[in-house]
Amino acid sequence: MVPPTIVAILAVLLCQLAGEVISQASHLPVPGPVLGMALMLGGLIISERLRGVIRPLAATILGNLLLLFVPAGVGALMQLGSLGSNALPLLLAIVVSTIAAIAVAAVTFTLVARLTGDRDQSGGGA
Repeated sequence: MVPPTIVAILAVLLCQLAGEVISQASHLPVPGPVLGMALMLGGLIISERLRGVIRPLAATILGNLLLLFVPAGVGALMQLGSLGSNALPLLLAIVVSTIAAIAVAAVTFTLVARLTGDRDQSGGGA
């Protein structure tokens, strides 16, 4: 009997492998792991059994998610000198991208509100 954790890890890795194969074979500009994640999402929507198999693994990964940021933090600290010498361009990129993201979100919200017919609620009843 194969342990449930091994089955869950195999399911995740097989979805990633399938996504990679599809990406490479079709020359799509989408990374294989993203396609694999879409395949996994489809499988989770369709199969209650797959949800039951993946749920404990997902809970474990989410419970230890902070550990996955340690290598990125170490890499950033190792490049601290380079980051310091490029502080102004980095700060400018962060500020501009933040403002752009807020603007895009506001425009998207406004467009969706218009498309769905949502009106100002202040003139109506309770």
